[in-house]
Amino acid sequence: MAGVRLPVRRDSGTDAVAVLGPARVDARTKTLTKRLKPGDVAIIDHEDLDRVSAEALVTCRPVAIINAARSSTGRYPNLGPGIVVDSGIPLIDAAGAEVMKIPEGHQVGVSADGGVLVDGAVVATGTTMTPEAVEHAMDEARAGLAVQIEAFAGNTMSYLREERDLLLNGVGLPELRTSMDGLPVLIVVRGYHYREDLQTLRSFIRDQRPILIGVDGGADALREAGYKPDLIVGDMDSVSDETLRCGAEIVVHAYRDGRAPGLARVKELGVEDPVVFPATGTSEDIAMLLADESGANLIVAVGTHVTLIEFLDKGRAGMASTFLTRLRVGSKLVDAKGVSQLYRSTISARALVLLVLAGLIALVVAMIATPGGSAALQLLGARWDDLWAWLRGLFQ
Repeated sequence: MAGVRLPVRRDSGTDAVAVLGPARVDARTKTLTKRLKPGDVAIIDHEDLDRVSAEALVTCRPVAIINAARSSTGRYPNLGPGIVVDSGIPLIDAAGAEVMKIPEGHQVGVSADGGVLVDGAVVATGTTMTPEAVEHAMDEARAGLAVQIEAFAGNTMSYLREERDLLLNGVGLPELRTSMDGLPVLIVVRGYHYREDLQTLRSFIRDQRPILIGVDGGADALREAGYKPDLIVGDMDSVSDETLRCGAEIVVHAYRDGRAPGLARVKELGVEDPVVFPATGTSEDIAMLLADESGANLIVAVGTHVTLIEFLDKGRAGMASTFLTRLRVGSKLVDAKGVSQLYRSTISARALVLLVLAGLIALVVAMIATPGGSAALQLLGARWDDLWAWLRGLFQ
């Protein structure tokens, strides 16, 4: 029973409308969206709900979203809460840790005043986010951006100290079987507008045949668009088993101390010779570094982070590495939208020949179908017979 609205008694004795649906509970939002279905109630524990996670939740069309944490702490103006509220899905904010104990699949009710009900009893109470509440939170967050920029600067220097050999000299980058020397490379992250960007790049991919690199779930995005990734980079927590078995070279992103939780999964799937790459930055960053160091002449990014708000969406640990990696790669890196606006597809000779043949066939069919066209064809046939007879006479 999903998406059902029931009357629920308030303490005041009046009735409040509730949304009822089966609970889907997971502290990791990107893991939850893999099994979330329309009509479910999504229960998450996601502080500062980011844009990508919010869009993934909205796409699944749950009847309500309950967040144990604060969807916007005021640290920066994150876009996630606004996306959920604008979609019309009720968002119950700061409901507390108790909601994470609700059994998976259990029927959960959500009242209009922010109550979370199990078996008719209120087990937690949060705040129902409204457009006005979201706008107020965004105004407060914008006022505190200066603090985040200072933190960003400090974190940037810390990352540079830890990874200066990797960033400046490429020390520690592994050898790959996939050759990229002198070739264009397309790096796909399942982030902002990745579906639209892949669609606009179809002619570029067809004509230029770039090396395709999927970053974790970005490899699934490539396959959904009809492509086979050449290289998969990531900690392997959000890419499907089928994609890992597709024959692409695998680079497992490990912690700086060498621990690689995703390596065991890759080996269990029977993938041959996976490469382990210990690095402090994000998987998106090491994909760019690998392409740059391997001699790629152009790096096109799909779904990656570009603006300050997008950097902040990654959290303090990720935004410094992304910023410095983009400085390291330099002019090779181009955003997908820039490529789609500047690139013009070329027409091959084969396509031109086929186009001319199609035109001739259409012309002949049109002539046969009309009386005037038939007469013209008969006259043309007679002239051809005369020409053929004349040629035969020359050789006889």
